[in-house]
Amino acid sequence: MSEIVVVVYSGGMDSFTLLHRARSEGYQVHALSFDYGQRHIRELACARTVCESLDIPHQVIDIRSLKTVMTGSALTDDIEVPKGHYAEQSMKSTVVPNRNMILLSLATGYAVTAGAAAVWYGAHGGDHAIYPDCRPEFVEKMDAVCRVANYEPVRIEAPYIRADKIGILAEGITLGLDYGQTWTCYNGRDLACGVCGSCAERLEAFAAHGLKDPLLYEHNDKGSI
Repeated sequence: MSEIVVVVYSGGMDSFTLLHRARSEGYQVHALSFDYGQRHIRELACARTVCESLDIPHQVIDIRSLKTVMTGSALTDDIEVPKGHYAEQSMKSTVVPNRNMILLSLATGYAVTAGAAAVWYGAHGGDHAIYPDCRPEFVEKMDAVCRVANYEPVRIEAPYIRADKIGILAEGITLGLDYGQTWTCYNGRDLACGVCGSCAERLEAFAAHGLKDPLLYEHNDKGSI
């Protein structure tokens, strides 16, 4: 029997690619998503649809009660989502305090229950400048802790930790993935905004490959409308 991995699956572009990578490498995949009160809750609907279509076990964990200790972020509070690139200091307002440590701790508990050997999440090189819990040193230390936190060691892996969005998309293109099944925008509106850091990085990746993003945007000089 192939090894089980738990993929922390937001429904966004990176975790979507990661989910399919795990399947293509022959792992048994369990997908785990979290509702933490994010304004871009639409990503969870995308995650559900994809997992149903692939017949992948999928759990959505409601941790909205933790919002009181995860405040001050434009992703969860009444704070305007900044425009611009991830490299800009304004994007620090999108940091959700300690999010990945909380999510990975819960995912590790689920991994033990499911008999999984590892938890994968989609941190990548483009996140390093803004998100402390997406840096290689964080992944290394979480991995060390989760290997000893239970009787059953669980690895924490971030396969894209040295990659950027352009490289992740390249892998998805090779796998023949449809990114119309994902949601990236930090704003919770009907169309992706096209100007937040998440949209900007996504659009740059498609432009770098000479492709149009299948999503529709309110503002988009690089994508599909």
